[in-house]
Amino acid sequence: MREFVAAGGLMSYGANQADLFHRAAGYVDKILKGAKPADLPVQQPSKFELVIIELVNRFADEHYDRFDGLATELIEAKVDVIVGSLGMAALAAKRQTASIPIIFVASGDPVGSGLVDTLAHPGGNVRGTSALTSDLAAKSLELLKDCFSNLSTVGVLANSNTNTSSFRRSYVAAVQAAAETLHVSVPVVGVRSPDEFERGFAEIGNAHVDAVLLMPDGMFNNDRKHIAELALAHKLPAVGWSAEIAEAGALWSYGANIPDLFRHTGVYIDKVLRGTKPADIPVEQPVLFDFVVNLKTAKALGLSIPPAVLARADKVIE
Repeated sequence: MREFVAAGGLMSYGANQADLFHRAAGYVDKILKGAKPADLPVQQPSKFELVIIELVNRFADEHYDRFDGLATELIEAKVDVIVGSLGMAALAAKRQTASIPIIFVASGDPVGSGLVDTLAHPGGNVRGTSALTSDLAAKSLELLKDCFSNLSTVGVLANSNTNTSSFRRSYVAAVQAAAETLHVSVPVVGVRSPDEFERGFAEIGNAHVDAVLLMPDGMFNNDRKHIAELALAHKLPAVGWSAEIAEAGALWSYGANIPDLFRHTGVYIDKVLRGTKPADIPVEQPVLFDFVVNLKTAKALGLSIPPAVLARADKVIE
């Protein structure tokens, strides 16, 4: 079925699903008009479809200055759709083309970053899924406050390569606004590569923070195990935005279910390849969220997570 390709397959062959649904509607119509189900024969599919999709991949390897050049390569390859797994990648593609449909995945702030005009009416040729990470930053701080009643300082570890990005600005602004309400200070420490992680944690430690909030970023997710090990070595509870972060050893994670957003991205691609205009597709917001607590890490840090906080967890790692 075509949905297999939309989910990431390269080829599918099977009955035309739209035709089968059309036939099912015919059955319903006949029954509503008085026909007995027993008198209606079972129909076999008569229409079949073969769908083949070629995937053309380009990777920046954390060198964000390469995005514009890679987007140009995809355009020259005459692709039908461009998918940006990072907001900055999608922005680079948007700068290069106004005609090829662009789909972003799990953007932290698609409006604030300039990807779209509004969520309901994005405008232009860019669509995708939002992870609401800027909006959920306040929730992360609230959870820390619920866990540590004397919380006064939370260090924010950010990717310095994104200093000029609108997402970085909107995320930090959201964290600072929530921190002001909670009477918590939030010093921001930037690192440019995994080689600087040790220096970043040392700097955060020197600020006498109570916890570390990881700014959503591919670099941190790719090296999440290293991040968790450094946090533990510096006796700092680190919290992130994806379940993978907590599973790698962070104290916990809270955010949108990323795999679900990628599945919905497949649906977007399918719609565009079927002929739907990007202008007719609104940005999709997450409906599934994960709060994952790692009790193994809490024990190693000598911390006790309040029962009221644990009761809200979707998954607890013992």
